[in-house]
Amino acid sequence: MSESIDFELVHDDIANGNQKAVLLFHGLTGSPFEMRKYGTFLFKNGYDVFCYSFPGHGERISEIETVTWQDWCRFAQEKYDNLSLNYNQFFVSGLCLGAAMAIYLAEHNDDITGVVALSTTLFLDGFCIPWTISLLPFALSTIIRFYYTFPEDDCFGVKNERTRKSLAKLTAKVDIGMDNYPLNCVDGLLRLSKNVRKNLKNVTCPVLCIHSKYDNLSSTKSAKVVLEGISSKTKQYVELNNSYHMVLYDNEKEYVMNTVKDFLGKLVTVEAEKEAVCI
Repeated sequence: MSESIDFELVHDDIANGNQKAVLLFHGLTGSPFEMRKYGTFLFKNGYDVFCYSFPGHGERISEIETVTWQDWCRFAQEKYDNLSLNYNQFFVSGLCLGAAMAIYLAEHNDDITGVVALSTTLFLDGFCIPWTISLLPFALSTIIRFYYTFPEDDCFGVKNERTRKSLAKLTAKVDIGMDNYPLNCVDGLLRLSKNVRKNLKNVTCPVLCIHSKYDNLSSTKSAKVVLEGISSKTKQYVELNNSYHMVLYDNEKEYVMNTVKDFLGKLVTVEAEKEAVCI
């Protein structure tokens, strides 16, 4: 992969002080490619948008066996520190692993304007997760950790058959993400998720969780645990009924994006009103 998969969508009026931006995080063994349409949609609605490959992903996929969940966290925090200083309103959003990371950042940065968590993955309990996941603790303590991977299921996290076929053809031609889940990577996700669950009460910013009732990777339990544990006064849960894990590409993708637009738009309005009062 090349670094071109990372993307920054910045409006020309940045010099004049565009006030709002969104930092996006992709999913486990994925890449910014899967967030591109979402990012473009947000950009067209007035947000500057940034998305980068996690360590061990993208062009650094050869590092996947040595990267830890702490490396992912340090990477995300560094991006947040560097970018958020330029904006009055800064949001974070992610899918799967990226959703867990967005919540992690909100636990450690109380100046985040809002979080949008899509298909949050704090538990691997979706309908396509193999029973062998229960052997993970044993496998990680042996040499097996370097040789075994959990294969991507045939549905690619998408219920829509036409989209699924398109993704299958695309992944066969273009290197946009891994077609399996290395044990080390799965373990990193679960360790990050455990840490996130311990600190949910530290989240005070508005949070939107969108999750499918038929998520093949992680059940709605993940989203519900988040919303029950955070301290935010503003929190919203949207449950989908005609999608799998990749909600940005499935049957309800337009509804998902418009729901995000409405949620962020309300927060932008509230923040603008606060600023006007201070002036």
